[in-house]
Amino acid sequence: MKWRGRRTSGNIEDRRGRGGGMGRPAAGVGGVGLILVLLIGVFFGVDVTPFLGGGGGAMRSEAPIGPNTIDDEQEAFVATVLAGTEDVWNEVFARSGMQYQEPRLVLYSGRDVSACGGADAAMGPFYCPSDQTVYLDMDFFRVMAQQMGATGEFAAAYVIAHEVGHHVQHLLGTLGQVHQARLRMSPSESNALSVRTELQADCYAGLWARAAEEMFALTDDDIRDALDTAARIGDDALQRASQGVVVPDSFTHGSSEQRQRWFYDGYRTGDPNACDTFGAARL
Repeated sequence: MKWRGRRTSGNIEDRRGRGGGMGRPAAGVGGVGLILVLLIGVFFGVDVTPFLGGGGGAMRSEAPIGPNTIDDEQEAFVATVLAGTEDVWNEVFARSGMQYQEPRLVLYSGRDVSACGGADAAMGPFYCPSDQTVYLDMDFFRVMAQQMGATGEFAAAYVIAHEVGHHVQHLLGTLGQVHQARLRMSPSESNALSVRTELQADCYAGLWARAAEEMFALTDDDIRDALDTAARIGDDALQRASQGVVVPDSFTHGSSEQRQRWFYDGYRTGDPNACDTFGAARL
């Protein structure tokens, strides 16, 4: 993956080292569920279960005055990948006669707050639809490599693209529909709908990878890194690692095989219509 020297996004805010204060647990989209986090005890996933949380009383960190300055390589990497998602999704939306609204991305360390509530490093990256922002603690990528064995720069890019995929779902109204439907469902039905939501975000990440292939000079090894990461964060892999038993009815993100397959379907086709996980008879 060749990313240095490319355009960086201006939609990024670096709050690392400033401290975001305390807040209630975030109810955004993305990251592993809090139950699994407690079971595993480390950052063993990338998405919080997709609830749509209201802003409520969570206080926001004070935004810096003036534009953000890209001042280290980690931030430059994230800002470059984010710019790549902007380029691709602006084009995809334009082809359908729509306008893409670019999300913000906040880098934080330890704890922060979002319009969906508190952000904590143990939650992993997540997307908050209430403020259309992706929240990311950069330490997650270190733990992802050291604890999970998910290595390679494109493994990290896949995580970012997955969260941006949730933003695409928000813009298309998918997340709102999912939220309303889940209010009327049993826990097992709600989990099943969550799986379809997460797999679609994986497919959107694959679609982005296909469109960004030339942009970042992606290689077969890069795609294998993304597929390997998708396998390591499947619900079955996480449950097997944390509790030694797999309980499919409790899945919220999909199995390793499902996450790999939907990412690759998006990558193989480059077609948003191929990412209709909600209409698919087989996941």
